[in-house]
Amino acid sequence: MTAELLAGRYRLIERLGAGGMSEVWAADDTELDRRVALKLLAPQADTERFRREARAVAAVSHPNINQLYDYGEAEGRPYMVLECLTGGSLQDRLAAGSALPDAETRAIAADIAAGLTHAHARGLVHRDLTPANVLFDSEGRAKIADFGIARLSETGTLTEAGTVIGTATTISPEQAGGETATPASDVYSFGVLLFWMLIGRPPFVSDSVMELLHLHRHAVPPTVSSLRADAPPDLAALAGHALEKDPGARPSDGAALLRALEPGSVTATMPPAPVPAAERRRRLPAAALAILALAGLAAAGTAVAFGVGRDSGASPPVSTRIPSLKLPKVSTQATTPVAPATRPATTHATTSTTTPTTTARPAPTTHAAVTIAPLVTLTTEPATTDNLTTTAPPPTGPPLQGATTVGSGP
Repeated sequence: MTAELLAGRYRLIERLGAGGMSEVWAADDTELDRRVALKLLAPQADTERFRREARAVAAVSHPNINQLYDYGEAEGRPYMVLECLTGGSLQDRLAAGSALPDAETRAIAADIAAGLTHAHARGLVHRDLTPANVLFDSEGRAKIADFGIARLSETGTLTEAGTVIGTATTISPEQAGGETATPASDVYSFGVLLFWMLIGRPPFVSDSVMELLHLHRHAVPPTVSSLRADAPPDLAALAGHALEKDPGARPSDGAALLRALEPGSVTATMPPAPVPAAERRRRLPAAALAILALAGLAAAGTAVAFGVGRDSGASPPVSTRIPSLKLPKVSTQATTPVAPATRPATTHATTSTTTPTTTARPAPTTHAAVTIAPLVTLTTEPATTDNLTTTAPPPTGPPLQGATTVGSGP
């Protein structure tokens, strides 16, 4: 077979890999005298999925995405001709089970984010971002490859609601639950890769595909800093942010990831958004509202600062200047009256340095107790990245053992 010319043009030199969907060959393009990668659909494999991959790759052109040169059919078998990348894969670099150098991790993360930015801007969701699908050219530049299950926003897909499709080690929680993938789903998979490069293993490890799906859906991943104190804080924070279970809590797409990776960026830490003034007023206790209302009618005077209790994610405690004036006593409890002040309050503003009149403070807001379940301890042996395509419903109970992976391919 290697001596023949495929489609009268491509001479197959060496088979680089094979799976249930396709086989990939190093080949020579005899027309343009260059080395290429030729992806040939396996017999009896899904032709429509293969064509969709070709259309997806053809829709993008970027230095961090594997480039499509040609598409055709020979002897009844469709093929794609792609840029030949000779620098190996991210899977090769992670095979040792140790963290990559931080500078290398940062460069690879930026390359992947740039490729995702380009794809997402054109309505393309990869849906299967794995170490095996990040390849390197001869100059060490990372490129996203294998858009076999990618989804173009303006086209239909081959999967219906409830179908789990992706790779179990890096799949997003929503995909693991059979929900529609979005750019935020690729962001989650990016978070898995970034965690993996920083620590040397993915956040969840198991030999069971079904258990991995359950962990991605429900388990809290460990933080990078808890496993490696010397990890770059911005990269550690970005990994945690990208691994949020709720797609709306993650960076929205590749562009958001790229901004977070810019020097000096604070996007990775993503502090809570400021609470609007109306919401802050709603959260204040009634006693505090009464004091603020009366204070607004008086002239500026002695500054009295008081803190208002807040829940997680609210704005910092409010500091308000209240003039020293005679105010009605406000009870902080419905059944306990406030004792009268031992010092008569003044009726005008004062700049005296003597101790100001004591004013009852609002009762602090009570925080709801939060119970955090302990993390599941699993083996630290790197997991495989076999593709998973199964129509089994998402797991709802304890993890199942002995599940097998269905379908694989380069």
